[in-house]
Amino acid sequence: MNAVTKTEAARPSLIAMMASKHNMDPEQFARTVRATVMPANHTNEQFAALMLVAQEYDLNPIVKEIYAFPAKGGGIVPIVSIDGWINLVNSHPQSDGFEFEFEHDEDKKLVSCTCRMFRKDRSRPVAVTEYLAECKRSTDPWKMEHRMLRHKAMIQAARLAFGFSGVYDDDEGAKIAEMRDVTPASPPLPPKPPAPPAAQIDHDAQTGEIIDDAEIVRETGEATSALTAREDDFDATAFFEELEASLGAETTAEGVEERWDEFDPLATFDGDETNQSIALAIKKRRLKTIGGEHGQA
Repeated sequence: MNAVTKTEAARPSLIAMMASKHNMDPEQFARTVRATVMPANHTNEQFAALMLVAQEYDLNPIVKEIYAFPAKGGGIVPIVSIDGWINLVNSHPQSDGFEFEFEHDEDKKLVSCTCRMFRKDRSRPVAVTEYLAECKRSTDPWKMEHRMLRHKAMIQAARLAFGFSGVYDDDEGAKIAEMRDVTPASPPLPPKPPAPPAAQIDHDAQTGEIIDDAEIVRETGEATSALTAREDDFDATAFFEELEASLGAETTAEGVEERWDEFDPLATFDGDETNQSIALAIKKRRLKTIGGEHGQA
């Protein structure tokens, strides 16, 4: 008996599936979409992202039911035209129609438009009211106020009634595309503290030696003590790291206090309340860890 080997057909690509739906060659379909609904210099990933959205909602990019709007700083925003929104609503299996109601003021000027969206599985419609004062833009399409406001009300009602997400109308997409990054900048580092004053250097008139608290250097007169280091050579971060490491090696409150006195951070950062506070926080944290009784400095 001969064994029968079944070979699974290769799964068609997304572009091939969409092209087949419109009776087009996949390459021709991709070229047409890229040339008509994608911004210049778009990436393959952005093209694929738009096609995924189009496939998800069964929208036709060839007739611009969906297209890409270029975002500031790169990227795209998927835009659904009014024809696309109407397609979304009418093709939904639970859609049961929609209706509009306009409101005018005493001077017969348009104020608002309400759209009621009906679903077969609900007893009451979803009603959304859009106001002209909040929606109108200074563009040519908005010269037809009633028509444009009707579109806005219909789109928002559709979104609430059927849960359409990740797609926008042209007004929303333009605003999103123009948004700037509002991520707060990293907080500035505290300024470096001034270096401790250099030790007073006196010369012995007889020997020429430098006599002070620093190391005695003969003949050259050059102080090598760290007390004479230049301000821009002082590294507060390194100081804090060394302080924390030294305090961390102590297991008693008394030992922490001794190390603290050796480093004398308050004198080191005299006049710099910010760095003094950082040093005190390091000390308090260590005392709390070992259960010392001197948690308050």
